Amino acid sequence: MSQFTFPILHLLADGQFHSGEALAQHFKVTRATIWNAVQHAQNLGVEVFSVRGRGYKLPQAIELLDEKLVLAAIGEQRAWFKLEVLDEITSTNTYLMQQKNAAHATCVVAHVQTHGKGRRGRTWVSQLGASLTFSLLWRFQCGAAALSGLSLAVGVALIRALNSLGVNDAQLKWPNDVLVTENNTPKKLAGILIELQGDLEGPSAAVIGVGFNLNLPDKVLSSIDQPAIDLTTVSTSPINQSALLGVLLKHLADVLSSFEQHGFVGLRDEWLSYHAYENKPVRMLLPNGTEVVGLVKSVADDGILLVETALGLQRFSAGEISLRNLSL
Repeated sequence: MSQFTFPILHLLADGQFHSGEALAQHFKVTRATIWNAVQHAQNLGVEVFSVRGRGYKLPQAIELLDEKLVLAAIGEQRAWFKLEVLDEITSTNTYLMQQKNAAHATCVVAHVQTHGKGRRGRTWVSQLGASLTFSLLWRFQCGAAALSGLSLAVGVALIRALNSLGVNDAQLKWPNDVLVTENNTPKKLAGILIELQGDLEGPSAAVIGVGFNLNLPDKVLSSIDQPAIDLTTVSTSPINQSALLGVLLKHLADVLSSFEQHGFVGLRDEWLSYHAYENKPVRMLLPNGTEVVGLVKSVADDGILLVETALGLQRFSAGEISLRNLSL
């Protein structure tokens, strides 16, 4: 790891060539140090062009996270949040889970996550300037047993944020994905991963991880193990990732405050209005490798999925199944 990697990347973010000599002079180090820092960036998956006689450049200009822009986009609720903007981390969720005394509404966001967590043991693909990955610690006075449906509530916040930014065709896949349909194929735009701390009955905390695809290169999109799409593709105008994070946190604050007071039931009707699989046939893959085919009927007041199967109406809880549209 090089302490100069991300300072260099901040300069290269303009998309222009910067000579190794100029970079070395700027940071008062040797050109070998600059080369090593660039190598570290490439090891993180950052593509850096190196051309003899011209220097280094990124494939295109990128907008890196700006704490002031994030806080401005949050608006009046910005005083609630403690924001940490990191350059590189293994996983923002893991980091926050280890911070036992972290303040309520601490948000950790990283330019690059090397081992970002996805659901069911998957890895969330994270690239510099191409994805937004962050985690939010939210403390509840209720016990963990009362947090059923929390991932669905978070999904409502994400849809509200997208709608406010002019992206109006996103839908929710139970229990924790944001989808956009392209060419009759539902594709994943964002995902949610929640990890809980605390007692079943006493005060509890949730670490809410969110990953958004912003502007993924084609080779990255093709490497993901499910159909995926990015915000650049679905938005009619450019969306700055700092502004996106601020708007997401604003709506998360609203939804999480409502959830703590009323539970998921207060958000259920809105969630259903975004549900991508409502009244559709699905194939559900269970953890033991078996499949259940049925018709999605609704979600219950506690966020449990209700599916009409050959055995009648069955309830499925979060984390036990995945959904696939039978027409795919």
